[in-house]
Amino acid sequence: MKISNLKAERIVWILLIVSLALYGIDYLIFGKGEEIGFGFLGNLAFLPIYVLFVTLVVERVLKSREQAVIKQKLNMVIGAFFSEIGNRLLRDFFGFIQNAEEFACHLRFTTQWAATDFVKAADLLQAKKIRADSKLGDLAALKSFLVEKRGFMLGLLENPNLLEHDEFTDLLWAVFHLIEELEARRSLDQLPRSDMNHLSTDIERAYSHLVREWIMYLRHLQQDYPYLYSLAVRTNPMSPDARVEVM
Repeated sequence: MKISNLKAERIVWILLIVSLALYGIDYLIFGKGEEIGFGFLGNLAFLPIYVLFVTLVVERVLKSREQAVIKQKLNMVIGAFFSEIGNRLLRDFFGFIQNAEEFACHLRFTTQWAATDFVKAADLLQAKKIRADSKLGDLAALKSFLVEKRGFMLGLLENPNLLEHDEFTDLLWAVFHLIEELEARRSLDQLPRSDMNHLSTDIERAYSHLVREWIMYLRHLQQDYPYLYSLAVRTNPMSPDARVEVM
């Protein structure tokens, strides 16, 4: 609850009057003015240190709570992205990746995974070069899906919490760039090899960002929302044996 300036000023005066009254009572009862003065100056000398200490501690606590709230809201945004677009893109992009099986076998998450397993998966993705070929998949279907979801993605960019997560913002920009590249071409049939290679690079970029964010998001689910993580494991697009039914 916020306190108005007038009320705050009244509180200050009340506290000052109470303090002076207590010092007066002390003097009237014990009559030791020197000790009262010595104690007053000692407390006054310590006051700046006390204020500094309290300010730093309170500021750190408030900042920590604020960061936790922002992180929670950001994870909700990322979760909405994967529910609406990301999980579908993981499956659609997979058809364009030449060396998909080289790293897909290491991304078949289980409910027994620990935090270190997610770190290893992220390191593996960093170490392996994703090679995409735009001729392998259905570019027209990919274009149609992405154009359909453009409005939803634009809405995500308006979320101020994205300022706290550069990696996810990079993912959105990579996907937006791919949308613009696909939409700028009147036809996706019989494109020259150089142009197909250019689109392959755009797919590689978007897919790399997508898988990296997917790993981090699943780690969050595994830690904080085991029931959502269980569903993600059972619908894992990287696992051919994944079944949504609980066996």
